[in-house]
Amino acid sequence: MPFDPATLTYNDAGLIPAIAQDATNHEVLMLAWMNAESIARTLESGDVTYWSRSRQAFWAKGATSGNVQRLVELRYDCDQDCLLVLVDQTGPACHTGRRSCFYTAVKDGEAVEV
Repeated sequence: MPFDPATLTYNDAGLIPAIAQDATNHEVLMLAWMNAESIARTLESGDVTYWSRSRQAFWAKGATSGNVQRLVELRYDCDQDCLLVLVDQTGPACHTGRRSCFYTAVKDGEAVEV
């Protein structure tokens, strides 16, 4: 059955959260937002494209940094309101230069960089 991005459940802004995960080691890399057009662009090109809420524009991951995400597989959850984007990540995923955006843990009530 052909996939249609319009069948997903988007928020009032027309966006759906997308969790990027390394397809090889399953490390959670980042969370960003997509809309139906960015999903279609991603599926067509193989380069993961998000919607930047701050710039109100499409954001092809790595277009300026070189830290590209190549699509391995796109999944959605049972409620069709969240995406899991399995990627082949080149370089760091986080704008801070870290591999993952999830580098802070709460341990014994303290924020700790891991």
